[in-house]
Amino acid sequence: MRAVLSISLPEKLAKELDAFAKETGRNKSDIVRESLSLYLWEVRMKRLKKQLRP
Repeated sequence: MRAVLSISLPEKLAKELDAFAKETGRNKSDIVRESLSLYLWEVRMKRLKKQLRP
């Protein structure tokens, strides 16, 4: 199942996203989805590293 999420972006970030989407031939939803997934993975890894430190 998919959830639809509407977000607002600062104008500069929205323009960067538009330009990147055109440059790479990808749609904005895919870029945001991948970016969020990578961000969440990074946060989880940082938490895990903190827990493993003595």
